Amino acid sequence: MNASGPAVSPSSARGSSMSGSATSGSSAPGLRTALTRLRVPRRPVNLARQAVLRLANVGLTGAYAAYRVHPAVWRFTARHYRPEMERFAKLNAWMICQNASLDVPAYQDHLARNDFEFRWWDLANYTPTSKDEYVRMYAEDDRCWHGRIETVGTVVDESSGSSGTPFNWMRSKNELRTVHKNVAGYVTLLFGSRDLFCINAFSMGAWATGTNTGQAMSKIAMVKNTGPDLTKILDTMRHFGPRFTYLISAYPPFLKHIVDAMDAEPEYWDRYRMNGFVGGEAMTEGLRDYVERRFDRVYSGYGASDLTIGMAGESDLSVTIRRALSEDPAFRAELLGAHESRVPMVFQYNPLETYLETTEDHELVVTINSRSVMSPRLRYNIGDEAKLVDFPTMVALTRKYPEIAAACSAAFREQRMRLPFVLLFGRADSTISYMGANIYPLDVENGLYRNNPWAHLLDGFRIELTDIGALENRPTIHVHLREDAPLTGHEAVDTDALAARISAGVVEHLASVSRDFAQSLEEDPTTADIRVEVHPHGTGPFAEATGKIKNVYLVKKD
Repeated sequence: MNASGPAVSPSSARGSSMSGSATSGSSAPGLRTALTRLRVPRRPVNLARQAVLRLANVGLTGAYAAYRVHPAVWRFTARHYRPEMERFAKLNAWMICQNASLDVPAYQDHLARNDFEFRWWDLANYTPTSKDEYVRMYAEDDRCWHGRIETVGTVVDESSGSSGTPFNWMRSKNELRTVHKNVAGYVTLLFGSRDLFCINAFSMGAWATGTNTGQAMSKIAMVKNTGPDLTKILDTMRHFGPRFTYLISAYPPFLKHIVDAMDAEPEYWDRYRMNGFVGGEAMTEGLRDYVERRFDRVYSGYGASDLTIGMAGESDLSVTIRRALSEDPAFRAELLGAHESRVPMVFQYNPLETYLETTEDHELVVTINSRSVMSPRLRYNIGDEAKLVDFPTMVALTRKYPEIAAACSAAFREQRMRLPFVLLFGRADSTISYMGANIYPLDVENGLYRNNPWAHLLDGFRIELTDIGALENRPTIHVHLREDAPLTGHEAVDTDALAARISAGVVEHLASVSRDFAQSLEEDPTTADIRVEVHPHGTGPFAEATGKIKNVYLVKKD
């Protein structure tokens, strides 16, 4: 079920190349001059049509501002959303694109190069944008409304560089205000706001998501921006004691580090109430189960530096659906297709804020429905693979499976979000293929924690396909031990036993979720030969820091 409207033709996103395009994440010098020189002359535009569209856009912007006025209004909207409202969201996306065609120099040129002709109400008529086909092609100011950068109050965010060279992304004062209100509304729906103390463990560097998270949380909680400093976090919680409900925002693996540290004093930390809010990378259900030994609830949010933070988020209901996809092959086949073995992240999103579509290749296309975005995101193809499902369709699918339906009803009871779902598979650039099956980092992570008594000693992992000679390859999982993992004495880690447990856990998990892998395992026992190399902290492929905020899951080849 695609709840997004017309599919996007991937070929329509490809415009003519422009000389001097950027290769370092910023536009090349002199590109503004080149844009002015190369822009295709525009035909006269109906002034009355312009006036009507501008006035309508102002009205829509005002209506949107009303439901962001307070987190309680945001929660009310999320709980009373109806599928018919998607038509309103799509209309606003169309108006944002149409106004950009009049007032954003880069988008004017982008459309002209793709032979754009105006058509009323046809969102699919507007040429999609992307990092390569749009961002690299045009200077920052040309991608802003009226070709102007608002400097006062604007914050520059830097992408992590996980897809290549880091990029800079500008966010205006008004845009940030909108983002903070949306995040505050979502967080209070999940965790409430009574006695809430947010410890923000996201990086506080150029990756501005950490800073924005702290600012958003300050609207509904007491906040301390510690960054990923384990000692500082634990010292803070000791100082303030168990009277607060702590909400720790961080990358998923960092929550595991917190749990491992607290396990050294279990009785002391049992007195504390903690929840987790994670982002930046997918989280497995195995890791969620692991950290929820101490955290009451842990949810993921979905965002991107290219677009905005808080585009979508988990709920009790979405987590229940994801667990059902992992545990029930029939339900997974019903929702994702008979040949899909992957289990995506499952989020709910608000089309009034972020209008989503998918291409014929199932790539996610995003339009941010806000005029406050200084450099508007217009049918932006982020490159993530996804599937969209509206709320009534998801309800109808779960009702075919009584146990799943009962679990979903129980999960829905408290938060009651009626927003549609985006099922996110992410990018397929961190996988290895083996015996006809793709092995994803999520699969490996699930295996790491599967009945593993040494899980608390693990700091991370990377995967590669290794040549073992005789024209054969085997998957190899490189495991990184924590710095305090004992290597000598009677408590020393039995690395052979650890490697065997991880290999068995990954094989068991793959056999349960991947039909291709299970079939290969049945036909060829060597399929189970997944090798594991255990590395002391800071050695092997982990000897050099990557310089990136996000985890790297593939071994870099020379």
